Amino acid sequence: MHYLTRRETFNAAHKLANPDWSDERNKEVFGKCANHNWHGHNYDLRITVSGTPDPLTGFVMDAKVLSTIVKRQVVDQLDHSNLNLDIDWFKGIQPTTENLTLKIWEHLEAEIAAAGSTLYRVRLYETENIYADYYGPAGRN
Repeated sequence: MHYLTRRETFNAAHKLANPDWSDERNKEVFGKCANHNWHGHNYDLRITVSGTPDPLTGFVMDAKVLSTIVKRQVVDQLDHSNLNLDIDWFKGIQPTTENLTLKIWEHLEAEIAAAGSTLYRVRLYETENIYADYYGPAGRN
């Protein structure tokens, strides 16, 4: 099995808060990300696909095709957005890095499969020190 990873970046703002909680509880759980503290991140996205290289091209997936899919389905929609207000995918859920990886997976999986490859992992860096991985509902390792 071979793996190909495409890196993309985007910038987005968000805040984390549970509307059913007090300001104090939100601050206790979410810290600086809570309540009225809108802030942004320079997200670093890594999309990994898996498969057997095509005997004629040597590709698991054409990297240009992968880039086009990721830009159209994710980057073009999320870049310079407010995740809480601008993105329908996040209505009613916290725009955490963990939830972002799940929603990104949902936006990519079918189109990557239609292009002849398998989505293996979505990795999203919120900062250089914090990232989340999602391996799909089956939780591959």
